[in-house]
Amino acid sequence: MNWYADNKPGTPLPTLLPNPKLNDPALYLPGPGLRAAVDVALALGQPLLLTGEPGTGKSQLADHIAWYFNLEDKPAVVPVQTTSVAKDLYYRYDALGHFQHNQHSGKALDPEELEKQFINFQGLGKAIKEKKRMVVLIDEIDKAPRDLPNDILTALDRLAFDVPEVKKSYVTKPELAPIVIITSNSEKNLPDPFLRRVVYYHIPTPKKEELLAILAKKMTNIAEPNQKLLIEHFDQLRGEQSRLRKKPSTAELLLWADLLVKMKFDPRGLEKGKKLTPELKDKLKQSYTVLAKTQEDLEALYQQLEL
Repeated sequence: MNWYADNKPGTPLPTLLPNPKLNDPALYLPGPGLRAAVDVALALGQPLLLTGEPGTGKSQLADHIAWYFNLEDKPAVVPVQTTSVAKDLYYRYDALGHFQHNQHSGKALDPEELEKQFINFQGLGKAIKEKKRMVVLIDEIDKAPRDLPNDILTALDRLAFDVPEVKKSYVTKPELAPIVIITSNSEKNLPDPFLRRVVYYHIPTPKKEELLAILAKKMTNIAEPNQKLLIEHFDQLRGEQSRLRKKPSTAELLLWADLLVKMKFDPRGLEKGKKLTPELKDKLKQSYTVLAKTQEDLEALYQQLEL
């Protein structure tokens, strides 16, 4: 697999072969608690607020719900930023692009053409404009200014918005209200009025049995006994005795397993009582760059490998 490390300049790039199963919404495995929380949110028509470690599948739930209920469209995403305002929930207006167009063309656009070229509808705006059930993902709400969470609730109450730049208004019916998934990495507290009007669920870190079930679904090119060996090793790396500050998540596990397949790593070398060969040890060290996110953690993984 050493296309760069052991080759000369001019070496052809390798063919990129992504594993489509890693992000397949049909293979998403929500636990009983998460399934129950989704049902509560659907029954009440309230947003579902999800917390949990990065990589535990918070954002992927939106794709899974859209697939599960056979909705025509993929989830509409509102990428939250520290500068986000209420209007960004509906649309973004490319004022600079519009100005430059007017400067070069010398004539004004009619509202339809202006909307087509310079109005980019965002998550809630898309759902309301299209007038059909859609999943809307509002990702990383804890990055938002303090007013934005309450603005989301106002938007869902109204199910309508105006686009003054083109002198248009859009509205939809309550029965076509979007299914809203909101994620948070808990970097800061959210307003109490907002928390009172959402369904909340914390996605826990999966246990070994759950990780094995996820790996079995998404990495069918690894034999079952080898899957268990990889899970055992992964569990040791992030276990109670681990010195890692940022422990790898489910997402990193899947990428790590996929990488090991590409490296032609033989998991049988991880069996208890076996001493790792220098070749397997080198491959593991190389693979740990997927699991560690700091130099300190990478060194800690190397040290665990020598124990």
